[in-house]
Amino acid sequence: QVQLVESGGGLVQAGGSLRLSCAASGRTLSSYAMGWFRQAPGKEREFVAAISWRGRNTYYADSAKGRFTISRDNAKNTVFLQMNSLKPEDTAVYYCAAERDFRRPDQSVDYDSWGQGTQVTVSS
Repeated sequence: QVQLVESGGGLVQAGGSLRLSCAASGRTLSSYAMGWFRQAPGKEREFVAAISWRGRNTYYADSAKGRFTISRDNAKNTVFLQMNSLKPEDTAVYYCAAERDFRRPDQSVDYDSWGQGTQVTVSS
């Protein structure tokens, strides 16, 4: 399995931006499709964005389209989530995850490895 560590979370005002990073170790990141999920207090974990092995294909939740961008740098074994125009409802713990295929990128059950999460708080 690949080990994942997220970073880049924090407190930001509404309308601001954050860039999350997910560093991988233990396996070559290019072997995995990657996803970002989030979980707000009292809510279920939800899909945010996903990217295929070489970054050719991306997939976004409706809530992320036009505001968030997922990218990857396989040479650095890192995946990114650029978040712009943040809203208070984006407040959550954000997790990156890895899976071997890209058949159902929005399904958390398909992901094999998860990071510990990074907190994002957006104030109004």
